[in-house]
Amino acid sequence: MKIGHYDINLDSPVFIIAELSANHNGSLETALETIRAAKRAGADAIKLQTYTADSITIDSDEEDFIIKGTIWEGQNLYKLYQQAQTPYEWHEALFDTARKEGLVCFSSPFDRPGVDLLESLETPAYKVASFEITDIPLIEYIASKGKPVILSTGIAEMEDIELALDACRRMGNNDLALLKCTSSYPAPVEEANMSMVRDFKDRFDIISGLSDHTMGTTVPVVATCFGAKIIEKHFILDRSVGGPDASFSLNEKEFAEMVKVVRETEKAIGKVNYSLTEKQLKGKDFSRSLYVVEDIKRGETITEANVRSIRPGFGLHPKHLKELIGKEVNLDLSSGTPLSLDHIK
Repeated sequence: MKIGHYDINLDSPVFIIAELSANHNGSLETALETIRAAKRAGADAIKLQTYTADSITIDSDEEDFIIKGTIWEGQNLYKLYQQAQTPYEWHEALFDTARKEGLVCFSSPFDRPGVDLLESLETPAYKVASFEITDIPLIEYIASKGKPVILSTGIAEMEDIELALDACRRMGNNDLALLKCTSSYPAPVEEANMSMVRDFKDRFDIISGLSDHTMGTTVPVVATCFGAKIIEKHFILDRSVGGPDASFSLNEKEFAEMVKVVRETEKAIGKVNYSLTEKQLKGKDFSRSLYVVEDIKRGETITEANVRSIRPGFGLHPKHLKELIGKEVNLDLSSGTPLSLDHIK
């Protein structure tokens, strides 16, 4: 999978996305500064959400359209999305600023006009939001554009994932990734289920990753250990200014810390390799080896009393001890001499 100048594969570094979402709080300048801050924090990409309230729902005060059981308790769906939307007329400036900063910029569209807008801006990829994974006609339209498609699985059961992947492949698009997501805001760590990151990769033979709504860095680190190649986190300049997504977004300092620990985790994971580095080989000086520990005269035999396996590691390998017991030495050996096969008759 290639997004912008990033090749994302099983051996590549984690592709780290800062999610702008509603964290512009209705200010274009805030949105632009958030992009610049994401670059400073070490993000590889900035992701937008491309919709109007009419893209997602209708303006209704019926009970079905009042939010229950979330941080947006009691709010009207239409009014929430009116508040949270990123105006279409901002998109060109946001894309341009991201490119100037060296960030990949792409978005989650929520209807066909949103896709068309992103196509006009030459988006390098698409994200399908968690709650849209069941919208097969939208997914087909997105996939038909031939760009990489990243799908979040927050509300998806197995059938939903299979239907979404089939929809993309039906349109001839196999450039796909699945992100484990917990659609809870903020999400509790105990519901992260990072084992799914590895299962997605193995079960669907696909790039897998994390769309994270937990706070802190623990879950991204675990995801990296389980093979995540994409990590997405909501990003905000300052949580204290509030907004629909503020409570589960990281600020610049926190995001930079997440990037740091993910990069350190990648280094720590390393690769399967039984050879030693030059520094590690030097450490063998402190390993055990066979040393003379009591003076031995020429012609005397080696015993467990006069030769032992001790530190440092400049003598014979301890594996030779049993075979050497009872053999004669061909010269005088003083205590502290590293034993050699040249010393044996």
